[in-house]
Amino acid sequence: MADLHESLLKHMERFGSFRALVVGDFMLDQVLAGAAERLSPDAPVPVIAAVESELRSHPGGAAGVAAFLRALGGEVRCAGVCGEDDAGALLRQLMTDAECDATLILSDPTRPTTVKRSIVGLAQHRHPQKMFRLDFESRAPLSTSLQQALIQGIERMLKEVDVVCLEDYDKGVCSEALTQRLAALCRGAGKPLLVDPAAIRDYSRYRGATAITPNRTEAELATGCAVPRDFDLGAAGTLARRLLEESELEAVVLTLDRHGSILHERGSDPVHVPTVARTVYDVTGAGDMVLAALACAIAQRVPWPEAVAFANAAAGLEVEVFGAQPIPLARIRRSVFELARGHAGKVRSVDEAAEEAALWRDAGRCVVLTNGCFDVLHAGHVASLRGARALGDVLVVGVNVDEQVRRMKGDGRPVYPLAERMEVLEALECVDVVVPFTEPTAEELIRRVRPNIYAKGGDYRREQLNEWPLLRELGIETHLIPARPGLSTTSIVDRIGRIGHMLGSEKVPRG
Repeated sequence: MADLHESLLKHMERFGSFRALVVGDFMLDQVLAGAAERLSPDAPVPVIAAVESELRSHPGGAAGVAAFLRALGGEVRCAGVCGEDDAGALLRQLMTDAECDATLILSDPTRPTTVKRSIVGLAQHRHPQKMFRLDFESRAPLSTSLQQALIQGIERMLKEVDVVCLEDYDKGVCSEALTQRLAALCRGAGKPLLVDPAAIRDYSRYRGATAITPNRTEAELATGCAVPRDFDLGAAGTLARRLLEESELEAVVLTLDRHGSILHERGSDPVHVPTVARTVYDVTGAGDMVLAALACAIAQRVPWPEAVAFANAAAGLEVEVFGAQPIPLARIRRSVFELARGHAGKVRSVDEAAEEAALWRDAGRCVVLTNGCFDVLHAGHVASLRGARALGDVLVVGVNVDEQVRRMKGDGRPVYPLAERMEVLEALECVDVVVPFTEPTAEELIRRVRPNIYAKGGDYRREQLNEWPLLRELGIETHLIPARPGLSTTSIVDRIGRIGHMLGSEKVPRG
């Protein structure tokens, strides 16, 4: 798996902008939260002390996919239907706010905008728990005229996009006539069509699409076959193969919760793409994120195995947050980086530290760099490191190698070799990354890591730092953290030497 994620990282380095069209059931997701501190006196149900002004609205369904794609760097066009009501106006506004083109979200005066309103109780005013959900919707099929207008608009937009997503919740928009026409148009234009299918028994409407992304439950319903809850590649592969052949697809991505996904490409055997164990907070939006992430990767011409690994990483981050929240590309890239490198500790090479720092910066985190020998770590070092960490979000600590310590401090130093000095630094909670460097000054390390802030402990002026000209040239903010009086490794080594001398002298009292 490390090789797959390493390959994915290389593809992600070349990610650029892409254009996507999202077709399907556009919805409004709403959350109404309130304190849940007592039961109703007339029924054994919680009482939610809700405030209507606290109602929060977010894009859902196909609208959620569009918002996810935008967060991944896509230019997004939307094609669907909403009602001529306040909810529809709000949905269009949310899509505009998300910088998605909503001109082809058509109005249907005969149906309400689909709204899913979740009622969330806050235990002790802090811990959210979804109590139940209210759905306002119509599953009636679109009128012939509205369906035709939608198809004509899609046909105009196709030439302007790289990939097409179909998000079907079986609300009447994605009829067999519309989806079959969409599949034909995409094949004719050479555009990949990726489908997140509805929970229905017949997938014939998706025949001829590029790929579908059902979860285990949806695939079982569509095929009438069951997959063991414990992972079984043979059974899952058989299920994926049946979907591939019956729907005349190029690929099937069957998602299996904590077991990752099964990828079955036409002409190849099924492949298991595992995921990592996550703390599942809320599964809302996970399927939408899989579709969006796959579309992003396929639009960037990423091979299917790496694209599925990318989707797994994105969906894993999605289930760790409450509600359907767009996950920025930088955050997914950092997750893939961690999966590729598999670091159990904090020690990095200079190259690794530079790449990791770039990921932190892309994610909007403030990176702080400090450096030193850290030989015989003492309270002064700890205070300095804590002070440096308090300046930002991530602390990278550069450590001089043994040869440079010897040149700076003289024979007999370092007291502890590099490996042991780094081991002690790793144990400090305030330290995020430890990186050894071989140069006599930290200039090259600064140039490679490019921190937001450079911190240095000790009694210096900025102008006395060897690195000051470079820091000024790069515009890196510099902080000096005063040393604690009487605390230095040299003084501690001298004190130990004097005590040793005393213990070896006959003048030292015994007993």
